[in-house]
Amino acid sequence: MRLTSFTDFALRTLMRLAGEPGRSFATGEIAAEFAISRNHLAKVVRDLADGGFITTQRGVGGGFALARPAAEITLGAVVRALEGDSALVECFRDDGGGCMLTPRCRLKAKLASAREAFMRELDGTTLAECAWQPRPPRSPARAA
Repeated sequence: MRLTSFTDFALRTLMRLAGEPGRSFATGEIAAEFAISRNHLAKVVRDLADGGFITTQRGVGGGFALARPAAEITLGAVVRALEGDSALVECFRDDGGGCMLTPRCRLKAKLASAREAFMRELDGTTLAECAWQPRPPRSPARAA
């Protein structure tokens, strides 16, 4: 299964927030850190806020932070909120797609099973398990 870059950036953003849960971040700060467009990240932040994963505060001293503890947020919930029910392959679309093999296809059930296993794994994984870990401070060089 392939996640959109939008969901990838959202997961990275949440992992970064989970690494410093008591802190509020600015969109520009995270965008620079991830080397992505500030405007694109602003859309990610908006969707994460709409999904109840983060809180936002506008204005001076504003920013965004986790809305609840990272241990209470599953990756599956985030992926579902951002990816929705996007079709894995054409025959998974609501209209059934136009595949000529559909009437006797034996692949669709296998792909559905694989997607369920993928989501089951994400449902069992919390953001806390994937939190970004800052590098330990470097010790000063010793004089010889």
